[in-house]
Amino acid sequence: MGADEMRGAADDFPSARLARFAAELTREAIPDAVVRRAEDLFLDWLGSALAGRGARPVEAIERFARAMGPHAMEGGGQAEVLISRRRTSPLFAALVNGAASHYVEQDDVHNGSVFHPAAVVFPAALAIAQATGASGRELLVAAIAGYEVGIRVGEFLGRSHYKVFHTTGTAGTVAAAAAVGRLLRLSPQDMLHAFGSAGTQAAGLWEFLRDAADSKQLHTGKAAADGLTAAWLAKEGFTGARRILEGRQGMAAGMSTDADPGRLVDGLGTRWTLAETSFKWHASCRHTHPAADALAQVMREHRLSPQDVTEVETQVHQGAIDVLGPVVVPATVHQAKFSMGTVLGLIAHRGVAGLAEFEGGWSAPEVGAFRERVRMTLDPEVDGAYPRRWIGKVVVRTRDGRELRGRVDEPKGDPGNTLSRAEIEAKFARLAEHGRAARQDEVTELVARAWALDDDAPVGPLLEAPLLAD
Repeated sequence: MGADEMRGAADDFPSARLARFAAELTREAIPDAVVRRAEDLFLDWLGSALAGRGARPVEAIERFARAMGPHAMEGGGQAEVLISRRRTSPLFAALVNGAASHYVEQDDVHNGSVFHPAAVVFPAALAIAQATGASGRELLVAAIAGYEVGIRVGEFLGRSHYKVFHTTGTAGTVAAAAAVGRLLRLSPQDMLHAFGSAGTQAAGLWEFLRDAADSKQLHTGKAAADGLTAAWLAKEGFTGARRILEGRQGMAAGMSTDADPGRLVDGLGTRWTLAETSFKWHASCRHTHPAADALAQVMREHRLSPQDVTEVETQVHQGAIDVLGPVVVPATVHQAKFSMGTVLGLIAHRGVAGLAEFEGGWSAPEVGAFRERVRMTLDPEVDGAYPRRWIGKVVVRTRDGRELRGRVDEPKGDPGNTLSRAEIEAKFARLAEHGRAARQDEVTELVARAWALDDDAPVGPLLEAPLLAD
């Protein structure tokens, strides 16, 4: 056996195959429909990032980045902090943009991995693309590589991982490394080293929800920045554990009891997991969406008012109980987005659970009263289908003694019930307006740029300074 054959045999394990796929991915190998979907997801992410402007935790991280990062008088940088329009190094741009894009709970989600790819992949990839002069097409290819890697890592880590760990912070670090590594043209061997350095930094624990703490923004910001760090270090020859995912002392060993290495390479090059990613319609944790859609269905079909309802039983999967269960009485608007009763109270009283409804109504007495009439129960069918399918089932009991059932097999935003480009544009405009982060003419221009991203023009800055005055 020759040296090349020996190396090939040595590198024929799941992590190495995944790294090779990410390093060698080309635009020609990606179906046009997947690229169009990536454009959709980019615009959807951009709206969430802009909507994070003004949020206290996000602004705290931005102030940290100003204090620790390069200053304009020192040459600044070419990467763009979207909420302030200032330029900085890619590392700090990825940190702030990653934090901003996960605040309003409107960024995308992949069901099977229970992972929010956009909030970690696009901040890192955009920062490096702007700093290196990469084209929109190169940005899209890199982002697709990040999605395909991160989603498979999330699926590999399994349901047991998500019970304690926030997958977007853990798998997301590897996803960001893959996206940046592709932009930096890492070899398959160096991409594997980037995975190793990313995996050893991967973190994010759900305990923050019990205290209404700000950690969720740190999870996405750090995942984007640490993944970028891992890939850049690999470019400099820095080595990482080659089996950081499936090794005896790797991520799965410490973070999972049901990891399946076969999921790391499931359908590489034929199954495009990015196309399976869902948009978020409600401005809340995705675990609330199936029940929210099912309740809206019952109230619409039976013309119920909130006062007609004595109890709502939401029949859910165990993951929803694990994440939402600790939030009994929310203390902040962000924590309210993880309260099943609060979300359903907004659906009952306002008809929708959007940004405006949360800001103006999460603590309203009538919403709180409705919250007390909502409970979650574990449903075997729903739990058996999860995480591949997120079924929504509710039982609504009324004052006149009726028991009404609602069911939604694909919540609004899922691939089989997806958003049109017109709906994505409208959502983007709402998000940008919420953060007061772009003028109407800029919104129109950003939409046009997103739909034309698959070209050879350098990405460059998305917004021009100065920042709009409040």
